[in-house]
Amino acid sequence: MNRDKVMTFLKKSLRFLPDKSYIKLYYRLRVGRKLNMGNPTTLNEKLQWMKFNYRFPLQTIVSDKYLVRDYVENKIGIEYLIPLYGNWLNFDDIDFDALPDQFVLKCNHDSGGLAICKDKKTFDQENAKKKINKSLKDNFFYIGREYQYKNIIPRIICEKFISDNGNVPMDYKIYCFNGKPDVILVCKNRFRNDSHRAQYLYFDQNWNFVPLNKGDELSENPNIEKPKNLDKMLSIARKLSEDFIFARIDLYNIDGKIYFGEITLTPNSGFDPDITEETDLYFGNKLEIPYWEQIQK
Repeated sequence: MNRDKVMTFLKKSLRFLPDKSYIKLYYRLRVGRKLNMGNPTTLNEKLQWMKFNYRFPLQTIVSDKYLVRDYVENKIGIEYLIPLYGNWLNFDDIDFDALPDQFVLKCNHDSGGLAICKDKKTFDQENAKKKINKSLKDNFFYIGREYQYKNIIPRIICEKFISDNGNVPMDYKIYCFNGKPDVILVCKNRFRNDSHRAQYLYFDQNWNFVPLNKGDELSENPNIEKPKNLDKMLSIARKLSEDFIFARIDLYNIDGKIYFGEITLTPNSGFDPDITEETDLYFGNKLEIPYWEQIQK
């Protein structure tokens, strides 16, 4: 059974399960190993532990793609935010005549509720409505039982379409362990409709390719140019992650102009099947999780 079918099956059929039972089953199916939450050692395991033992209201705020904007503005400044054209609770309230020729519609509460408009004349509004409305009905919490998504009020936001020569720019996802930036996951060719396949590649802070995903050891060293102002990106990641023991800070960098993407507290919901088991443990060793007594203080 492939990954998408597993997701659909669990979402529809196993939603009634208690959180811990659901997570243990989902973990076994996605990661392929038994979950050890009593003594977690890998990153995936520690992210599962955090779902039950590390909760506070700020997590919901920064996971909301609309509310996080105020947090980012206060932390690093409004100049790093992608311009916002509007926000709505209902798709039918959107005045498309008032929007520019290019824009991005996205839901604030999930991953995938997205519609990119590069030309309003050819934009499939009906398909976008169907996709967005489907996302608005879903509570993203139930897919991975991530506490931070449970109480987000779903809404639609519209942002400026930022492009790199007409294409969706590369996404730089900076892993931060206990407030310290570490490796950078580069996402290239996402949302492309041509023959280019999406690539997910890890680099260290000196911009050396690090083979951390399954199959990377068989790949040639990718020729991806080091982004301008990388030191500035790492500094931004440090500021935005300082309130969390783990956070992935997603940024864009277009010829040195840095934009905030999002803050992700549990990448892949802690069910990442693409990294190697060695990578999972390598990341897990970097993350120090607090004792329960420390959390209560």
